[in-house]
Amino acid sequence: MRRPRISVSETSLWRDRPFRLTWTSGAVSQFGDRVSEVAVPLIAIGLLDASAAQVSWLTALAWAPNLLGIVLGAWVDGRRRKRRLLIVTDLVRAGVLLSLPAAYLWGTLTLGQLYAVALLTGLAGVVAGCAWQPLFARLVPPSSYVDANSKFSAARSASFVAGPAVGGGLVQAIGAPVTVVVDALSFLASALLLGRIRVDEPAPAARIGAAAPALLRDAREGLAFVVRHPVLRASLGCCTTVNFFTFLAGTGLVVLFADRVLQLSPGAIGLTLGVGSTGSLLGALTAPWLSRRIGVGRAVAVGAVLFPAPYALAAVAGGPAWAAAGCLGGAYFLVGLGVMWFDVNLNSLQTAVTPDALRSRVTGAFGTVNYGVRPLGALTGGALATTFGLRATLVTVAVGGVLSVLWLLPLPIPGIRSLADLPAEMPVQSAGLSPLDNPV
Repeated sequence: MRRPRISVSETSLWRDRPFRLTWTSGAVSQFGDRVSEVAVPLIAIGLLDASAAQVSWLTALAWAPNLLGIVLGAWVDGRRRKRRLLIVTDLVRAGVLLSLPAAYLWGTLTLGQLYAVALLTGLAGVVAGCAWQPLFARLVPPSSYVDANSKFSAARSASFVAGPAVGGGLVQAIGAPVTVVVDALSFLASALLLGRIRVDEPAPAARIGAAAPALLRDAREGLAFVVRHPVLRASLGCCTTVNFFTFLAGTGLVVLFADRVLQLSPGAIGLTLGVGSTGSLLGALTAPWLSRRIGVGRAVAVGAVLFPAPYALAAVAGGPAWAAAGCLGGAYFLVGLGVMWFDVNLNSLQTAVTPDALRSRVTGAFGTVNYGVRPLGALTGGALATTFGLRATLVTVAVGGVLSVLWLLPLPIPGIRSLADLPAEMPVQSAGLSPLDNPV
């Protein structure tokens, strides 16, 4: 299959205007998301007196739409204009978020509305995620996947540094519901930036076979490719395991832990999470260096361990406010370092082994399992926290999450040194695959 025309110079991604605009769009919306990740749980905790179980439901509903990812990915693969889909989802999320401050000002804000906002923004996010990888592959040449993912992840990591601190400060100054306006405005800005991008988006490839309804058939092809491809199958097992365990805590229960157990103020919570998240920025910037030093596959494995393990450090936080905040911030620093080493290298590897004609379907199928387990993790975490306490839940996150690395130990992932070493075609199990199911 012929590779698409590449719009980005292999030597300098920053020189390409579409890449710069896309990067800026993502950076702005990620910053807004980090503000909301502090503000929305504090609406539930501070204004609506939500319990640990209710906060966990908020997280679960935000991720529940990923259970539809396999079908949504197939639907997105059939759409030509992925950029337009990203713009629409930005506008939808902005409108939904603005309903929170509006309801607050009218005195009608309820936990049910918070749940609805979490569900709808989550659904728009799944569609956006399925549309993102095909657009990424049109903007970036394969040799620059790790570098480009590093740049996007650096923006995301910077949002984890600044966003919680700004969010916590705004919550303390103007209240949590009004603070959500920042996230809504970030989505509007993102949509405007994406609207200025011009990128060649070819018509979707013709579908093969007509034995089943087209959408279900396409969804099945995406899932079959993930399950039968050795790299995608191993990475799916690892991601699903680490996501289940890390979502036992999730952002909501971490904020609850900081608020009710450590007794930190909203400003202190935001500042602690923001300072701790400098590890994410460092991880994003050093992920290409790590992959060159030890290989892409081994860098993924190192990240898989370092990502969940520091939750055990967070579990022992206590004492004076400065000591508790320092311990929690240190744990978050290591978590961020690990998650970026994991994400940057694994996302690049997955993009490299996925054929163009299947990108949205593979993303949707992968996300259905990988992200779909997050609501289950969040609800389980709420039950654990209610029964055994928040500290015990954080220890469970660390122990269970580290076990995810067992999926990566067998070949081929540990032996992959660089994306350039990947064969043009990597063998997959051949039971009933169509011609689209061979990576190029």
